[in-house]
Amino acid sequence: MSKHILITGGAGFIGSHVVRLFVTRYPDYKIINLDKLTYAGNLENLKDIESRPNYIFEHGDIVDEAFVNGLFEKYPLDGVIHLAAESHVDRSITDPMAFVRTNVMGTCNLLNAAKNAWKGNYEGKRFYHVSTDEVYGELHNPQEFFVETTSYDPRSPYSASKASSDHFVRAYHNTYGLPVVISNCSNNYGPNHFPEKLIPLMINNIRNKKPLPVYGKGENVRDWLFVKDHARAIDIIFHDGKNGDTYNIGGNNEWKNIDLVHLLIRLMDKKLGNPEGESTRLITYVTDRAGHDLRYAIDATKLMTELGWSPSVTFEEGLAQTVDWYFDNWDWIENITSGEYQKYYESMYKL
Repeated sequence: MSKHILITGGAGFIGSHVVRLFVTRYPDYKIINLDKLTYAGNLENLKDIESRPNYIFEHGDIVDEAFVNGLFEKYPLDGVIHLAAESHVDRSITDPMAFVRTNVMGTCNLLNAAKNAWKGNYEGKRFYHVSTDEVYGELHNPQEFFVETTSYDPRSPYSASKASSDHFVRAYHNTYGLPVVISNCSNNYGPNHFPEKLIPLMINNIRNKKPLPVYGKGENVRDWLFVKDHARAIDIIFHDGKNGDTYNIGGNNEWKNIDLVHLLIRLMDKKLGNPEGESTRLITYVTDRAGHDLRYAIDATKLMTELGWSPSVTFEEGLAQTVDWYFDNWDWIENITSGEYQKYYESMYKL
């Protein structure tokens, strides 16, 4: 194998798409997928590639320092693509310390293990840290966008933990010379998305005629990025990005939450054979999230001009593919939404 790449969080939503892309596109790479398999990690996401000869799964927790060090002893790792994270803002408000442990301590364990294993011999090595646009805070001016030099202003325990991990990654580059790159992405959507997130939650609830919980008045704005385009961007940045640099990844695709819900209603009612707009009655406005940022929007000009990336689908195309995937994979979402998740979901939105 020409390279051994450790991908953390590879059984999760974004991670599974990155693992699949690397396993299929680079048959001469050995891809080691490390995942703790918490509520959001699901090996069913990778059934189609699990028997590939260049794929290995390791079950473990990045918070376990000895385990992480052991992986660097077990495999001659050339690179790390670090996606493993606690990522749901509502959960961070309920249990902030879990986010500190995984997102901060876990990242530091990986950085330290890479530094110690590579021993300053960084030729051909790379540590890629995947972060979020939420570290930048919120935007009020509709003409303003997040760029790579935007000052950090995290406003939730989740975004604060990711901002901290970003700072540690840069510190290891500046202090030890560790070859790192960081990317900050906007909201992802697409197949295999865990159903507590907005788009899959609405798709599933419309199908089952359940309430569609919308925070506040639904006026919060997000930039939506198709997950397969995000995986392509990660591939390009991992191979061609400049050490020490940050790259923003966005879809140039802003939607108010309430407008997105109405679009999903139109798509789903047509798919289900319902009268147009029938599911509008399911919209239920719920108490706004504490510290809910008004607007995020990414300027991905640097990634597009320096590394040649661009989105491959329009939002309408990507969303149609996403709806079709869920219709073809209801068993996947039903397995996830049973039991404890359903209790959490109902209590979270007080439905």
